[in-house]
Amino acid sequence: MIPAEEQAQRQAALRALLAKPLLVAAEDAESLLLVRRHLPALSGWLRRETGWRLAADAETARLFKTAPLASDATHPARGYNREPFSRRRYVALCLALSALARADAQTTLGSLADDVLTAAAEPGLAATGFTLTLDSRSDRADLVAVVRLLLAWGVLSRVAGDEDAYLSASADVLYDVRRPVLGLLLTGSRGPSTISARGFEATLAELTAEPVAETDELHNQALRRMLTRRLLDDPVVYYDELAEDERAYLIAQRHNITGRISEATGLLPELRAEGIAMVDPDDELTDVRMPEQRTDGHVTLLVAEYLAGRARAPRAELLAFVRQAAQAHASYWRKGVTDPGAEIELLGVALDKLSALRLIEVESEATHDGTGSVIRSRPAIARFALAEPTIREPGSLPGGKTGTNQARKATADAANTIF
Repeated sequence: MIPAEEQAQRQAALRALLAKPLLVAAEDAESLLLVRRHLPALSGWLRRETGWRLAADAETARLFKTAPLASDATHPARGYNREPFSRRRYVALCLALSALARADAQTTLGSLADDVLTAAAEPGLAATGFTLTLDSRSDRADLVAVVRLLLAWGVLSRVAGDEDAYLSASADVLYDVRRPVLGLLLTGSRGPSTISARGFEATLAELTAEPVAETDELHNQALRRMLTRRLLDDPVVYYDELAEDERAYLIAQRHNITGRISEATGLLPELRAEGIAMVDPDDELTDVRMPEQRTDGHVTLLVAEYLAGRARAPRAELLAFVRQAAQAHASYWRKGVTDPGAEIELLGVALDKLSALRLIEVESEATHDGTGSVIRSRPAIARFALAEPTIREPGSLPGGKTGTNQARKATADAANTIF
């Protein structure tokens, strides 16, 4: 039996790694200390239950996670204003990392920009249609977004200057390059130099491929690790998204798997007919929260409530709903929400968040008004459904309960049959 204090420390260390797989001493000193103190136990559990590797020293701790689904684009890197990284920015990020691998211990933003431009001009990359000039403010903004992401990761440390001044083409910025952190970024199961595939999809598949299980025992181990990763990373794991052998294994072993996760992390299992969610009672292990305050949070909640009562809805229908909601709540929402076309951005933010939380799926198919997107509700969105209250006189029900309380209870009971 592990003492309660030690168990709490291990949970805190593992939760820190799950929330931020790369810990750097300058920013995460307390969490790094916990990870190093419990490194043998943590690395053993992670290797056994997930197949992930954990490395730590005095300066860094790195959990080498592998994405459960390489095609999942619902949690992109984001810029200063929370805008998602485009493919152009991702390419610029890769070029910047390559340049930093050859840079001195210190570099400037201008020097890094020159190295990125040189790499971007290589014939092989140019043949894909990628161009980068940095002649305009928008071009420089892409590089600044990359640099700020590297600052957040701890790869760079700002010594002097400011990126905003660089955007105005009036000044440069000086950075220290943290090579130990830079060397920990790649998480693929194979080194890039060993990849022989051609084309993005084939290269990605080979880079993330894992050994094929040759025995039943190894096959079950691979299933357990894959499912544990999904339960740790995904807000919800639905049975209908799993292959037949994955689904059968999870149904048979769901109590064992979720029990081990709960013991190690403090997450609580929510087992439903449609799937499983590991719920964080402290609301820490998520990059997407719901509900949230302010305009976007309110729009997202209203859209979720609207979709909770429908199996699917065309995007055009949801745009009309958001337009109506903007008119109704204009005095409480930010300025401009009733301007023509404002509903497009409002709905886009809401759908991105609901997709990331696995509450909806966006499908492209022909609709009654032409070709467009259709939003399909997933079972977990039912928790945002609201029932119409039934108003009765106090005391009209046994125990003095009002009809409104009964309606709330009925809604809760219905929600408990699904997510």
